[in-house]
Amino acid sequence: MNLRREFVYIWYYFSVQFEQIFDYWVVGMMIGSAISVFAKDHIHHALIYLQKKHFGIFGIFVAAFLGIASPLCMYGTIPIAASFSKEGMKDDWLASFMMSSILLNPQLIIYSAALGQEVLIIRIASCLLCGITAGLLVHFIYKEPSFFNFNSFDEPVNKDTDDNLVLRYLKNLGRNIKATGVYFFLGILLSALFQRYVPADVMTALFGGDEALGVLMAATIGVPLYACGGGTIPLLQQWLWEGMSLGSAASFMLTGPSTKLTNLGALKIVLGLRRFCLYLVYVMVFSFMTGMLINLIL
Repeated sequence: MNLRREFVYIWYYFSVQFEQIFDYWVVGMMIGSAISVFAKDHIHHALIYLQKKHFGIFGIFVAAFLGIASPLCMYGTIPIAASFSKEGMKDDWLASFMMSSILLNPQLIIYSAALGQEVLIIRIASCLLCGITAGLLVHFIYKEPSFFNFNSFDEPVNKDTDDNLVLRYLKNLGRNIKATGVYFFLGILLSALFQRYVPADVMTALFGGDEALGVLMAATIGVPLYACGGGTIPLLQQWLWEGMSLGSAASFMLTGPSTKLTNLGALKIVLGLRRFCLYLVYVMVFSFMTGMLINLIL
């Protein structure tokens, strides 16, 4: 193997995809930081306000939308949810908010736009439905006193405290770049390696068509492979080019963030072993059924 030639090929694939995705990454970070600095508290206060209006079961739907609008990671969302719980918010609202927040945020929405309008719509709709369904299941099925245990989580720590709004935003943006940059470039590199060394027909055989096995494979591979939302966008883009079905992509986009190791560690604490196992079963079943339904429709 000519190493110099291989390097040129990989660099070519890397540079092409970098040019296609980089703008989405930058815009996503800028918007995500802006929401985190200037709108995060308003989003959370809106949920508390609506809870006091006694929306009942319809609040589950509102909570799912606000969960997606929240820019926090899971270790930031759980302390917020703990404070909501102390305010008297019901577990079904909390389940909907937390599930949606795990799956999607404004920054990841911008990233996902690089995959095309159809995939973006599928991602937003499936994440919303997953959050809403989680809330409805807790509402109708779980009858014990409390579904969550937030005793191990303190009030959320706010890092955006600089008096100068510009500096506050820039510091948040810097943390954003630090948190996602390595995974973003690693995702592009992995995509370039896939493009160079994995034949397209292999990807089509694994994830293509309407077969249940392809959806199941995508759901399963999302568990160990997902480390950062931005890092998976280049991989998904490459796989979709090479024949991955939309249902398989949807399944991957659901299981990936919901089984991310850092998210699972936090959820295990607040759910306990039995409810944590139920959560894993729910995620896998919902993602598989969603992928199959999308393939059937589209």
